Amino acid sequence: MKRWSVMQAETQGMAWGLIGVAMFSLTLPLTRVAVLEMNPLFVAIGRAALAGLMAVGWLLYTRARLPSLPQLRRLAIVAVGVVYGFPVFSALAMQTLPAAHGAIVLGILPLATAVVGALRFRERPSPAFWAMAVLGTVLVICYALYNGGGGVVREDVWLLLAIISAALGYSEGGKLSEHMSATAVISWVLILTLPLNLALTWHAMDFEWRQLSSAAVYGFVYVGVISMYVGFMFWYKGLAMGGVARVGQVQLLQPFLSLFGAYAVLGEPITMVNVLFASAVLLTVVLGKRTAVVV
Repeated sequence: MKRWSVMQAETQGMAWGLIGVAMFSLTLPLTRVAVLEMNPLFVAIGRAALAGLMAVGWLLYTRARLPSLPQLRRLAIVAVGVVYGFPVFSALAMQTLPAAHGAIVLGILPLATAVVGALRFRERPSPAFWAMAVLGTVLVICYALYNGGGGVVREDVWLLLAIISAALGYSEGGKLSEHMSATAVISWVLILTLPLNLALTWHAMDFEWRQLSSAAVYGFVYVGVISMYVGFMFWYKGLAMGGVARVGQVQLLQPFLSLFGAYAVLGEPITMVNVLFASAVLLTVVLGKRTAVVV
């Protein structure tokens, strides 16, 4: 019975995580739309400021308790990763890179998240789990090399830093969501950083709103409301229920969901190679879910 309960929690965690990943999948395409007309720093920090204002509404409505001192320390780690690191580095990369390229390079994020979770929280994935995680990562790296003509570009460094930042924030926030609600974790992160984010956003606003296209505005609103706030509610809940290492593998699907998003938003083409790689990565996620993870 206990094993069945654990399996149910893992399955539900995967489902919650998949919803979050689906929301995150439009982040790079819509970030690219926004940074073509806005300062990348404004997009990166402004999205957190916008989400922070929503989080204040949540605080006033729920009258949530203040986090404890140990929780504040962990919230600070989450903030470094998902409020500043990932948004800033990914926005810098999206100034020049196609969204499809960025999406595939970010395919190694699930492995990075699993590694951080294993090292920091003593999760012990089985050898079979690691094999599937590495296989999935190798698949997306091969695709990145294929798509880049056999090499990488300078902006891939920004993406690498974005990956490290997100892996840290995802694993820390997911684990903290076992003790606080997922909504509370992302809300407090955004509320605590809101004063600084508002100041930086105002400083980076070097454009006239009336000169922006509606697409740029919609892109910015999406990455602020959905990517920076609502998506994390689902994502952290999934990580808390199913474990950082296991549920983190769902994110292997994000690059390919982002490819479809890049096609829909930016008109970047989808090829048969894309479909074949997506199918292969999906298989690694399914097989990885069947392997044991001991915590």
